[in-house]
Amino acid sequence: MTEATGIVGEFLSLKAETDADILAMQCGDFYEFFGDDAELVGEELDLKVTSKSSQGQSYPMAGVPLQDLTPYLKALVERGYRVAVADQYETDDGHAREIVRVVTPGTLLETSDADAQYLAAIVVDATAGSSGRSGTGGGSSAGETTYGLAFADITTGRFLVANAEDVDEAMTECYRFDPVEILPGPRVRTDDELLTQLRDRLDARLSLADTESFAPKRATHRLRGQFGDETVDRLELTEATRSAAGAVLSYVEETGAGVLASMTRLQTHRGDDHVTLDVTTQRNLELTETMHGDRSGSLFATIDHTETSAGGRLLKEWLQRPRRSLEVLETRQASVEALAASALARDELREVLGEAYDLERLASRATHGSADAQDLLSVRDTLAVLPRVAECVESTPDLAASPLTDILERADREQAAALQNRLAEALADDPPSTVRQGGLLARGYDDELDDLIDRHEAVIEWLETLADREKREHDLSHVSVDRNKTDGYYIQVGRSVADQVPEHYEEIKQLKNSKRFTTDELEAKEREILRLEEQRGELEYELFQRLRADVADHATLLQDVGRTLATIDALASLASHAAENGWVRPTVHDGDALEITQGRHPVVEQTTEFVPNDVSMDRNRGFLLVTGPNMSGKSTYMRQVACIVLLAQIGGFVPAREAEIGLVDGIFTRVGALDELAQGRSTFMVEMSELSNILHAATEESLVILDEVGRGTATYDGISIAWAATEYLHNEIGAKTLFATHYHELTGLADTLPRVANVHVAADERDGDVTFLRTVRDGPTDRSYGIHVAGLAGVPDPVVDRARDVLDRLREEKAIEAKGGGSSDPVQTVFDVSSGSFRGPVNADGGEPEPDAGETLDADTQAVLEELSSVDVNATPPVELLTKVQEWQAKLDD
Repeated sequence: MTEATGIVGEFLSLKAETDADILAMQCGDFYEFFGDDAELVGEELDLKVTSKSSQGQSYPMAGVPLQDLTPYLKALVERGYRVAVADQYETDDGHAREIVRVVTPGTLLETSDADAQYLAAIVVDATAGSSGRSGTGGGSSAGETTYGLAFADITTGRFLVANAEDVDEAMTECYRFDPVEILPGPRVRTDDELLTQLRDRLDARLSLADTESFAPKRATHRLRGQFGDETVDRLELTEATRSAAGAVLSYVEETGAGVLASMTRLQTHRGDDHVTLDVTTQRNLELTETMHGDRSGSLFATIDHTETSAGGRLLKEWLQRPRRSLEVLETRQASVEALAASALARDELREVLGEAYDLERLASRATHGSADAQDLLSVRDTLAVLPRVAECVESTPDLAASPLTDILERADREQAAALQNRLAEALADDPPSTVRQGGLLARGYDDELDDLIDRHEAVIEWLETLADREKREHDLSHVSVDRNKTDGYYIQVGRSVADQVPEHYEEIKQLKNSKRFTTDELEAKEREILRLEEQRGELEYELFQRLRADVADHATLLQDVGRTLATIDALASLASHAAENGWVRPTVHDGDALEITQGRHPVVEQTTEFVPNDVSMDRNRGFLLVTGPNMSGKSTYMRQVACIVLLAQIGGFVPAREAEIGLVDGIFTRVGALDELAQGRSTFMVEMSELSNILHAATEESLVILDEVGRGTATYDGISIAWAATEYLHNEIGAKTLFATHYHELTGLADTLPRVANVHVAADERDGDVTFLRTVRDGPTDRSYGIHVAGLAGVPDPVVDRARDVLDRLREEKAIEAKGGGSSDPVQTVFDVSSGSFRGPVNADGGEPEPDAGETLDADTQAVLEELSSVDVNATPPVELLTKVQEWQAKLDD
């Protein structure tokens, strides 16, 4: 096959140089795609695909205008593609092109999404063992694998590193930051199980960075060069953490994002400073999105009243990474309390904050060199917001006496005012959209530029008045002066008077009703104006670049101001919601007590009339068994407890009349049922995996929410698992636990386990009608009202009626057994509450039943039973189980 030449050949040659999925190559005023890339972008972006011939072959071709690349680029990257961008530049021989950057999900600057956009790297400690699944939830020891992680948001310049003791902690940290792109280290790339978790649990692209960038010495060198020896030494980073951080820096540089200058601070993220919220818990509590994937209806959407994108981003960060520091929480609480009590000042503050732009991201664009004049105007206007916010705080007694004044001190107001003044003096009020046009800068900013502008405007004025002068001097009518690309500047005269023009007019074109002329003076003025426009454009662009570089040099200042405004915005949001909904300031402490009076679910109360409930837990009453009817609100009750604890540990107020909350180190939930059949995991297997994670990770300082355990398998198996899990949580872990169950046999544990107490959601039954009271009361219940719920769900009446008949029969038998009488079924299985075990089958009198000598099994049935007994149900994929059941049915039918 003949190789392509020309533009297509150059495109294919550049594409071969990069590992990007797609190449966008500049060709004049367009970015073009050829071959497979053209067909791909045509399908993804609905672009028209044409063709380009080269060496007798036809290649698909698609393109977008130069100025429109950004939205298309953003769309491709958000779909997970890596896009290389090749720009065109002038050479002595004409044009040449080279790849200037590779845009990936983690290095996309052109984003309008308010959420953080983290690029992450994860590295296995090379000095540790080969398996990170110790399952202890504790610290690492010799032979255990530990992990180093790095997280960078290039749109804001934030750079954080963390250590993880095991794979579960590493996954939790990844889920906290929710990266859009992950760079797995060399050993992680061979860990199929971890890679599967990363793919399944996170919506992130896995990208293969240069293996050498993870090398400890090279990574450490990069880290020291970026943040300084003193910072790296002070933080005492592990080798794995340094490798991860260095790889991120190398990757950002290699992709050509050009934002390393905005990464001025290296911060450590310590998991033990924050509350552990694993993947399952964040999903079950619907922190940032509902079970259906909607933002609306989530806890974040409920409490988010921020005025700025940076404030919303910070509030979400608080919610996903709650704190355990009493000092931090009390500072936030005091600020929220002051803002909640100062309605007029709070409203004024929020109105002012509404004029602020995202300074962290603007600083990153300035360091990249992509900030335009409008971006710098946004910097100017946002810096002007800071003193107005400070004035509002300092002029309101309650706010002035709060920690808000300390928060304002985090930003250098004097330096911010100086930069704001310089931008105000430099920038035009209404600059053009492109930085290559004139009109970017204000008059008075630069004397040389002002001189060029004066001369340029003088020539423009001469041209604008030329037509009137020619009319007067030469007694002409129908005269105009204009300009186009073909003829340049010209004098146009109506054909009826064209023969009256003076001799120095030189005709250049005849039209149907007019003629066009030029003069030596007009041509000189044209040359002068073109020269002045070129000089003005070059000087103005040079001055603008200096101004933008100055802004980039102040990236740290902009990040400080941006973070300060975002913090006040997030606190004001919490205060507004608290004031509008009657939330109260909880007492947080290091003790065990968890006392909530008339607590409410923060989301549910927004849409329905809510019945408040209390919860009382401490060291002596640390495990609540929650029983009650289906659909009565058990799950809501437990989730509201978890949400209230979570809100307290972000420093917010809570939906209750009073609340005293001992800090927790983690919140763990197991709620509902979820199949993962594509991964060969049944509902019960998922349930057991979630339970396993909790039993491994929870500590005595954790809060555990269990909504049904063991319901996905046979009754006896389920009760046994629930029983054993209760004992383990009570005896071995000691975590504060709320456990909702329909296994009423478990309520007897309150008699044998000292920290277990029974509570139930009350219901009122009269004349066969059941009313759910939604009120939680002490003590157990032995009724679930499942048949009533079946009727509410629309199950046909004959089925519901028959279910009631069966239930009545079973209750009668139970009553006879309780009185020591006989049973219609002489053989039963008995659950022994005192020992937590089953006995049976037994006769009604407790004796062993006599075997039925007349009952024998045929060979096929016996074979099926033997095969059935050998199958591990939990380890067998659902599809394989279904196949086996069909085979057994066929054998028995024969």
